[in-house]
Amino acid sequence: MGGDISLGDALSQMFWFMGELAFKFIPGTVASIIGTDPSGTGPIPAGLSPITEPVTMVSMVSFLEKTSSPDQYRAFSEGWGTYVTFAMGLSFVLSTGIIYCIIRIRQIRHVEHLRFEAAERTVTAQDVPKTRLRWDRVVEQASADSEHGWRLAILEADIMLNELLDLEGYRGETMADKMKQVDRARFNTIDYAWEAHKIRNQVAHEGAAFPLSAREVRRVIGLYESVFREFDLLK
Repeated sequence: MGGDISLGDALSQMFWFMGELAFKFIPGTVASIIGTDPSGTGPIPAGLSPITEPVTMVSMVSFLEKTSSPDQYRAFSEGWGTYVTFAMGLSFVLSTGIIYCIIRIRQIRHVEHLRFEAAERTVTAQDVPKTRLRWDRVVEQASADSEHGWRLAILEADIMLNELLDLEGYRGETMADKMKQVDRARFNTIDYAWEAHKIRNQVAHEGAAFPLSAREVRRVIGLYESVFREFDLLK
Protein backbone atom coordinates (compact mmCIF):
# COMPACT_ATOMS: atom_id res chain seq x y z
CA MET A 1 0.00 0.00 0.00
CA GLY A 2 1.10 3.56 -0.64
CA GLY A 3 0.95 4.47 3.07
CA ASP A 4 3.15 1.53 4.19
CA ILE A 5 6.80 2.16 5.06
CA SER A 6 9.61 -0.35 5.33
CA LEU A 7 11.34 -1.30 8.57
CA GLY A 8 14.47 0.50 7.41
CA ASP A 9 12.53 3.72 6.80
CA ALA A 10 10.89 3.45 10.21
CA LEU A 11 14.25 2.97 11.94
CA SER A 12 15.74 5.82 9.93
CA GLN A 13 12.94 8.14 11.01
CA MET A 14 13.25 6.99 14.59
CA PHE A 15 16.98 7.70 14.76
CA TRP A 16 16.45 11.04 13.03
CA PHE A 17 13.84 11.87 15.61
CA MET A 18 16.21 10.91 18.46
CA GLY A 19 18.90 13.11 16.94
CA GLU A 20 16.51 16.03 16.68
CA LEU A 21 15.47 15.46 20.28
CA ALA A 22 19.03 15.26 21.59
CA PHE A 23 20.70 18.00 19.53
CA LYS A 24 17.91 20.50 18.92
CA PHE A 25 15.00 20.10 21.30
CA ILE A 26 17.00 19.62 24.53
CA PRO A 27 19.49 22.47 23.80
CA GLY A 28 16.57 24.70 22.80
CA THR A 29 14.81 23.90 26.08
CA VAL A 30 17.93 24.73 28.09
CA ALA A 31 18.37 27.96 26.16
CA SER A 32 14.76 28.90 26.83
CA ILE A 33 15.18 28.23 30.56
CA ILE A 34 18.26 30.44 30.90
CA GLY A 35 16.92 33.09 28.53
CA THR A 36 19.47 33.04 25.69
CA ASP A 37 19.39 32.42 21.96
CA PRO A 38 19.80 28.68 21.22
CA SER A 39 22.58 29.63 18.78
CA GLY A 40 24.45 31.25 21.64
CA THR A 41 24.80 34.57 19.78
CA GLY A 42 22.43 36.72 21.77
CA PRO A 43 19.23 36.99 23.81
CA ILE A 44 16.30 34.71 23.16
CA PRO A 45 14.12 35.76 20.21
CA ALA A 46 10.94 37.73 20.78
CA GLY A 47 8.02 35.61 21.79
CA LEU A 48 10.16 33.09 23.64
CA SER A 49 10.59 34.32 27.19
CA PRO A 50 12.69 32.45 29.79
CA ILE A 51 10.84 29.62 31.56
CA THR A 52 10.02 30.64 35.12
CA GLU A 53 7.04 28.38 35.85
CA PRO A 54 6.67 24.57 35.92
CA VAL A 55 6.50 23.14 32.42
CA THR A 56 3.19 21.52 31.46
CA MET A 57 2.36 19.29 28.51
CA VAL A 58 0.46 22.11 26.86
CA SER A 59 3.37 24.53 27.20
CA MET A 60 5.75 21.85 25.88
CA VAL A 61 3.65 21.45 22.74
CA SER A 62 3.53 25.23 22.35
CA PHE A 63 7.30 25.38 22.75
CA LEU A 64 7.79 22.79 20.03
CA GLU A 65 5.53 24.71 17.68
CA LYS A 66 7.50 27.94 18.23
CA THR A 67 10.99 26.46 17.96
CA SER A 68 10.42 24.03 15.08
CA SER A 69 9.51 24.43 11.46
CA PRO A 70 6.15 23.00 10.37
CA ASP A 71 7.86 20.01 8.78
CA GLN A 72 9.94 19.37 11.92
CA TYR A 73 6.93 19.70 14.18
CA ARG A 74 4.95 17.27 12.04
CA ALA A 75 7.86 14.82 12.06
CA PHE A 76 8.07 15.08 15.85
CA SER A 77 4.37 14.35 16.16
CA GLU A 78 4.44 11.39 13.78
CA GLY A 79 7.66 9.91 15.16
CA TRP A 80 6.81 10.21 18.84
CA GLY A 81 4.81 6.96 18.94
CA THR A 82 7.65 5.03 17.28
CA TYR A 83 10.18 6.54 19.68
CA VAL A 84 8.07 5.68 22.75
CA THR A 85 7.55 2.10 21.53
CA PHE A 86 11.27 1.64 20.87
CA ALA A 87 12.23 3.23 24.21
CA MET A 88 9.80 1.04 26.15
CA GLY A 89 11.00 -2.11 24.39
CA LEU A 90 14.65 -1.24 25.01
CA SER A 91 13.91 -0.40 28.64
CA PHE A 92 12.17 -3.75 29.11
CA VAL A 93 15.11 -5.67 27.62
CA LEU A 94 17.65 -3.78 29.73
CA SER A 95 15.55 -4.14 32.88
CA THR A 96 15.27 -7.88 32.30
CA GLY A 97 19.03 -8.09 31.84
CA ILE A 98 19.66 -6.15 35.05
CA ILE A 99 17.30 -8.36 37.06
CA TYR A 100 18.94 -11.51 35.64
CA CYS A 101 22.42 -10.20 36.51
CA ILE A 102 21.37 -9.36 40.07
CA ILE A 103 19.90 -12.85 40.56
CA ARG A 104 23.01 -14.54 39.15
CA ILE A 105 25.33 -12.41 41.29
CA ARG A 106 23.37 -13.32 44.42
CA GLN A 107 23.52 -17.01 43.47
CA ILE A 108 27.27 -16.86 42.84
CA ARG A 109 27.89 -15.01 46.11
CA HIS A 110 25.84 -17.62 47.99
CA VAL A 111 27.84 -20.48 46.48
CA GLU A 112 31.11 -18.67 47.26
CA HIS A 113 29.98 -18.14 50.85
CA LEU A 114 29.24 -21.84 51.27
CA ARG A 115 32.61 -22.79 49.80
CA PHE A 116 34.48 -20.37 52.06
CA GLU A 117 32.70 -21.78 55.08
CA ALA A 118 33.58 -25.33 54.06
CA ALA A 119 37.23 -24.39 53.46
CA GLU A 120 37.53 -22.70 56.85
CA ARG A 121 36.17 -25.64 58.81
CA THR A 122 38.22 -28.83 58.99
CA VAL A 123 35.59 -30.48 61.18
CA THR A 124 32.17 -29.74 59.78
CA ALA A 125 28.90 -29.89 61.65
CA GLN A 126 27.96 -33.23 60.13
CA ASP A 127 31.16 -34.75 61.56
CA VAL A 128 30.13 -34.16 65.18
CA PRO A 129 28.38 -37.55 65.59
CA LYS A 130 31.55 -39.21 64.27
CA THR A 131 33.56 -37.41 66.97
CA ARG A 132 31.74 -39.34 69.68
CA LEU A 133 32.59 -42.62 67.97
CA ARG A 134 36.23 -41.63 67.62
CA TRP A 135 36.43 -40.65 71.28
CA ASP A 136 34.87 -43.92 72.41
CA ARG A 137 37.59 -45.71 70.47
CA VAL A 138 40.26 -43.56 72.18
CA VAL A 139 38.87 -44.42 75.62
CA GLU A 140 38.72 -48.10 74.69
CA GLN A 141 42.38 -48.12 73.62
CA ALA A 142 43.43 -46.14 76.71
CA SER A 143 41.67 -48.70 78.94
CA ALA A 144 43.31 -51.71 77.31
CA ASP A 145 46.30 -53.55 78.72
CA SER A 146 48.39 -52.91 75.59
CA GLU A 147 51.01 -50.16 75.72
CA HIS A 148 50.72 -49.93 71.95
CA GLY A 149 47.02 -49.14 72.36
CA TRP A 150 47.86 -46.47 74.94
CA ARG A 151 50.14 -44.71 72.49
CA LEU A 152 47.54 -44.88 69.73
CA ALA A 153 44.93 -43.41 72.09
CA ILE A 154 47.13 -40.40 72.90
CA LEU A 155 48.04 -39.82 69.25
CA GLU A 156 44.38 -39.97 68.14
CA ALA A 157 43.27 -37.65 70.94
CA ASP A 158 45.89 -35.13 69.84
CA ILE A 159 44.63 -35.29 66.26
CA MET A 160 41.16 -34.45 67.57
CA LEU A 161 42.63 -31.53 69.51
CA ASN A 162 44.25 -30.22 66.32
CA GLU A 163 40.90 -30.40 64.53
CA LEU A 164 39.27 -28.53 67.39
CA LEU A 165 41.81 -25.73 67.06
CA ASP A 166 41.04 -25.54 63.33
CA LEU A 167 37.33 -25.47 64.09
CA GLU A 168 37.83 -22.53 66.45
CA GLY A 169 39.65 -20.59 63.73
CA TYR A 170 43.27 -20.86 64.86
CA ARG A 171 45.78 -21.12 62.02
CA GLY A 172 49.43 -22.18 61.98
CA GLU A 173 51.90 -24.69 60.60
CA THR A 174 52.05 -26.62 63.88
CA MET A 175 49.74 -27.15 66.83
CA ALA A 176 52.08 -25.08 68.97
CA ASP A 177 51.65 -22.15 66.56
CA LYS A 178 47.88 -22.48 66.83
CA MET A 179 47.83 -22.71 70.63
CA LYS A 180 50.04 -19.64 70.97
CA GLN A 181 47.22 -17.63 69.35
CA VAL A 182 44.63 -18.80 71.88
CA ASP A 183 42.76 -16.18 73.91
CA ARG A 184 42.72 -17.61 77.44
CA ALA A 185 39.44 -15.84 78.15
CA ARG A 186 37.84 -18.01 75.45
CA PHE A 187 39.88 -21.17 76.09
CA ASN A 188 39.88 -21.99 79.82
CA THR A 189 41.51 -25.41 79.40
CA ILE A 190 44.42 -24.26 77.24
CA ASP A 191 46.94 -25.30 79.91
CA TYR A 192 45.48 -28.82 79.80
CA ALA A 193 45.87 -28.80 76.03
CA TRP A 194 49.52 -27.72 76.28
CA GLU A 195 50.35 -30.40 78.83
CA ALA A 196 48.62 -33.19 76.89
CA HIS A 197 50.26 -32.10 73.63
CA LYS A 198 53.73 -32.16 75.22
CA ILE A 199 53.15 -35.76 76.37
CA ARG A 200 51.99 -36.63 72.86
CA ASN A 201 55.23 -35.20 71.40
CA GLN A 202 57.29 -37.35 73.73
CA VAL A 203 55.25 -40.42 72.78
CA ALA A 204 55.64 -39.65 69.05
CA HIS A 205 59.34 -38.71 69.06
CA GLU A 206 60.79 -41.00 71.71
CA GLY A 207 58.66 -44.05 70.97
CA ALA A 208 59.26 -47.04 73.25
CA ALA A 209 62.00 -45.10 75.08
CA PHE A 210 59.31 -42.96 76.70
CA PRO A 211 57.74 -45.01 79.55
CA LEU A 212 53.97 -45.07 79.95
CA SER A 213 51.79 -46.41 82.73
CA ALA A 214 48.06 -47.06 82.78
CA ARG A 215 47.62 -44.32 85.36
CA GLU A 216 49.54 -41.76 83.29
CA VAL A 217 47.59 -42.63 80.16
CA ARG A 218 44.27 -42.15 81.97
CA ARG A 219 45.51 -38.78 83.28
CA VAL A 220 46.55 -37.57 79.82
CA ILE A 221 43.31 -38.74 78.20
CA GLY A 222 41.46 -36.92 81.00
CA LEU A 223 43.25 -33.70 80.02
CA TYR A 224 42.07 -34.06 76.42
CA GLU A 225 38.55 -34.86 77.60
CA SER A 226 38.41 -31.68 79.71
CA VAL A 227 39.31 -29.62 76.65
CA PHE A 228 36.76 -31.34 74.43
CA ARG A 229 33.98 -30.95 76.98
CA GLU A 230 34.62 -27.23 77.33
CA PHE A 231 33.79 -26.84 73.63
CA ASP A 232 30.91 -29.35 73.68
CA LEU A 233 32.77 -31.65 71.33
CA LEU A 234 31.68 -34.62 73.45
CA LYS A 235 27.94 -34.90 74.03
